[in-house]
Amino acid sequence: MDNDSVPTIFDLPELRDRVHVFRDRAHAGKILVGMLEPNRGGDSIVLAIPAGGVPVGAVLAEQLSLALDVAVVSKITLPWNTEAGYGAVAFDGTVRLNDGLLLRLGLTKEEVGKGIEKTSSKVAQRVNRLRRGRPFPDLSKRSVILVDDGLASGFTMRVAVEALRKAGAGHIIVGTPTGYRGPMERIAGEVEALYCPNIRSGLSFAVADAYERWSDVDEDEVIRILEGFVGGAFACQPAARVF
Repeated sequence: MDNDSVPTIFDLPELRDRVHVFRDRAHAGKILVGMLEPNRGGDSIVLAIPAGGVPVGAVLAEQLSLALDVAVVSKITLPWNTEAGYGAVAFDGTVRLNDGLLLRLGLTKEEVGKGIEKTSSKVAQRVNRLRRGRPFPDLSKRSVILVDDGLASGFTMRVAVEALRKAGAGHIIVGTPTGYRGPMERIAGEVEALYCPNIRSGLSFAVADAYERWSDVDEDEVIRILEGFVGGAFACQPAARVF
């Protein structure tokens, strides 16, 4: 991508349109560390989107000496395919729908309503389990580095950005190891900067294709990673860790 024409997007030219460029999420996080080095040791906070974004975000927080927290967001999945989504719900109840896709899918208002309700319940349960009643951090005077393990349609990331703006975030940087060109450009218009070492284009895109080793991350693993930070999981500085 031409960073002169889209100055808020930063990638690594040598990784463009390549697959299997990261060994795993930890390795992808280390690549992002090099791109986000200017943020080392400041008052920025890393907000990772569970579940897959947490292993990436933890590496960033640990190696850049930043605070770590989570921004819970979940896609609203199709009734017949839980891998595909038509929108997303954020930790504060923010909902964003892909209206164009909904028109093609032919879902009824009742089906969409049930999907939103089900996803909202899932998000609330995940917030309770991961945050354990702790308040969300004050973002009004901090730069946020919002992290996920990849960006396909971009709806999860976009609803996260919207929710963080509502929470008072004035400066948001998105960091994701891999992303699909079109959605990346749309999201770049909603944040201050976007860092993605592996930007890909083409007729299809799968986040997993950027990784040599790929598997789902369950909530127990997320909790284990978060508990490795001093004082617990939330807005905490990193303890000594080895990734």
